[in-house]
Amino acid sequence: MGDVRSGKKIKKAEIRKDYVSWFEIPAIDFQQAVEFYQYIFDITMQQNITESNEMAFFSTTTGIGGAVVSGSGYVPSDSGSLIYLNGGDNLSLVLDKVEQAGGRIIMPKTLISEESGYFAVFIDSQGNKLALHSKN
Repeated sequence: MGDVRSGKKIKKAEIRKDYVSWFEIPAIDFQQAVEFYQYIFDITMQQNITESNEMAFFSTTTGIGGAVVSGSGYVPSDSGSLIYLNGGDNLSLVLDKVEQAGGRIIMPKTLISEESGYFAVFIDSQGNKLALHSKN
């Protein structure tokens, strides 16, 4: 494998199961953001509040975890990287709650392919652009 910029050979990287290990969704109004995600996913998020920041964790038993975070330097955005959240067995069950919780759907449930499933894109209650993915 060559380095496109210099033409030098580079060592083959180890193959990873996942390229995401953790995600953080920024919030200005922390409680509103926590309530938004708890509502659309029908979950209870464990919270850790310190003097410097507030975090609410998406609970997982396996796989990739993440949190809603509020504090210095955490600024919601509708541009930049796009995080795809797991929509479960049918992302419509989550997506149908987005607007009721104060968010906005910007791309409805859309078929990628029969093998890959579906996705949808939304703006959360804080102004972050995120996506959902599911097989159905």
